[in-house]
Amino acid sequence: MRRLLAPRSVALIGGAWADAAFAASSAIGYSGEVWRIHPRRASSASERYYRSIDELPAAPDAAFIAVPNHEVPAIAGALRRRGAGGFVCFAAGFSELATPEGDRLTRELVRNAGDLPYFGPNCYGFVNFFDGAALWPDQLVGRRREHGIALICQSGTIALNLLFNDRSLPIGCVLTVGNQTRLAAEDLIELLTADERVTGFGLYLEGVRDARRFTAVAAAAREAGKPIALVKAGRTAAASATVRTHTGALAGADGAFDAFCNQAGIARCESLATLCETLKIFHSGGPLPGRRVLTLGASGGDMAMTADAARNLSLEFAPLPPASRTRLREILTDKVHIANPFDFHTHIWFDYPKQRQMFEVVLRSGYDAVGFMLDCPPPPADASAYVRVVEEFAAALPGAPSRAVLISSLPESMAASTRELCQAAGIAPLQGQREALEALDLAGAVGERWATNTRVELRIPPPRADSAYALSEPEGKAALAAFGVPVPRSRLAPVAAAAAAAAEIGFPVVLKAAAAALEHKSEVGGVVLNVRTAPEAEAAARHLAKLSDVVLVEEMIPDGVAEILVGITVDAQFGQMLVLGAGGVLTEVLRDSVNLLPPFTEASVSAALARLKVARLLDGFRGRPAGDVPALVAAILACTRYAADHLERLAELDLNPVIVRPLGRGAVAVDALIRLTGAKT
Repeated sequence: MRRLLAPRSVALIGGAWADAAFAASSAIGYSGEVWRIHPRRASSASERYYRSIDELPAAPDAAFIAVPNHEVPAIAGALRRRGAGGFVCFAAGFSELATPEGDRLTRELVRNAGDLPYFGPNCYGFVNFFDGAALWPDQLVGRRREHGIALICQSGTIALNLLFNDRSLPIGCVLTVGNQTRLAAEDLIELLTADERVTGFGLYLEGVRDARRFTAVAAAAREAGKPIALVKAGRTAAASATVRTHTGALAGADGAFDAFCNQAGIARCESLATLCETLKIFHSGGPLPGRRVLTLGASGGDMAMTADAARNLSLEFAPLPPASRTRLREILTDKVHIANPFDFHTHIWFDYPKQRQMFEVVLRSGYDAVGFMLDCPPPPADASAYVRVVEEFAAALPGAPSRAVLISSLPESMAASTRELCQAAGIAPLQGQREALEALDLAGAVGERWATNTRVELRIPPPRADSAYALSEPEGKAALAAFGVPVPRSRLAPVAAAAAAAAEIGFPVVLKAAAAALEHKSEVGGVVLNVRTAPEAEAAARHLAKLSDVVLVEEMIPDGVAEILVGITVDAQFGQMLVLGAGGVLTEVLRDSVNLLPPFTEASVSAALARLKVARLLDGFRGRPAGDVPALVAAILACTRYAADHLERLAELDLNPVIVRPLGRGAVAVDALIRLTGAKT
């Protein structure tokens, strides 16, 4: 792969698109051998064309194939036989078409290429700014670098968009993987993690080829101190048709990938703009230690908009410490109100010694990042006074424990020269207020996750039958109880014996229709709550008789503090995932949930519960008793043990709700639905 990415000789195969790749090689200053191959073009004194791979003077380190798709497999075979280093398959019309012919061509390409590494098919190739190589059929924007971000994209157009950025993103290389038939994003992360020139990774993904391997290489990049930020398409893809439970609906089509990013310490960005700004922070010193941020500027409007723009983020705008406040008041006098966000007005705009003193104070006030907000006028206006303030900010930075960022409200109001000044001083120049704040939030979240030293350990089931069946509620509860999940005392009885069963358990009770086919009993009137007498039990049983010949009689849990949904769903790529959320009638109303991948521990489950909105109920809301959170956590972990033991067959598990009782009284799973794959035994 190194031979492919940093070639000493290149073969360009094809016509107009190969011409464009030749232009890109010239633009980047490629100094190796370039051999052109075309079956009909005539050679000239300045340019020679070969007719085939076999005619080349030596085996090329890298080749760019831009020919009709049906010719590609034979060319791949010729490259392999000649001993080439690898190739880029620009040609399209393979497995991405999802047609028999596209699949046939893909199989033939894989067979002929053997163990030769290649990008694509259906990809744009790569640009290596570190070593000065470009197999790239389009405009080349960028320059040679000694250190920079590695961009890996499944889309050639997205890669172009990122190359065309006017944000001073320090790109060291950009690689497109197309169909990922041979080289996938995880292969490139693994290779480039060992490259000291790479400061971090930026990804655009539409899918992950191998979730286990992706998890492993992401962990290796983290160990090497190389953070990953990415954009992944597919947040709104339709959920799987097999989802039958609240758990599956709450998890969503993209929930497992979100959970993976959160636990692995990967910044998942909503836009390419935020991706660029996050990567600039990563390049300037890695993730932030946390999300304690101070923003300052000479404008009350900027500061007010900062507070508003950050309202849905997790940035912490903590007050300045007393010692810093005292020193700032000495510098700025009582004319300035000391706060965070911090409007320092314009009293010292031309007093550069005091500016530097002010910046020195705030950069040493215990924040993870200090953001100076400033928009500069464009040419032909004179921006020198603005740039001078940035220079004072930079001069105050050496030795400061806080990271420094310069933020412009509008992306276009920070000149390239100002951005370069910042980067030379170790300041991340962030363009666009909202994108900058999102980037600070993401970079801090990654740093917080890295500090916990947690890992992701996937539980992926083997291939299995598509069909699934549901256990009856009594069967499901018995199965879970064997693993330590607390369930109510209950009796399964014919309709005629329901009252006697209720008396044996002790009133109040709950009666439920117990037919195995009833997966969602409450939706069809199959549950009667708070039954307090034998006559009420007889009446309830007669009501349920139209749904089932037998009824489940259970003790009523009347002292619940909160109702929590606990579920396990199985993602097609990332495997088993724990879903926690607001339970009972609030499940669909609030859609308050959090997803968690293994390993499931007391600490990780407790932290996940704390992220729920209904966590306030568990803490004791408005004088109500606090919930038995330790018992809830124990019940959840018991549920995950059942899931691990049934990895090969579990399709979905849904406990809705688990009633959390007051502290010291436990938590009880009062409803359970388990679906298993294969035939019922």
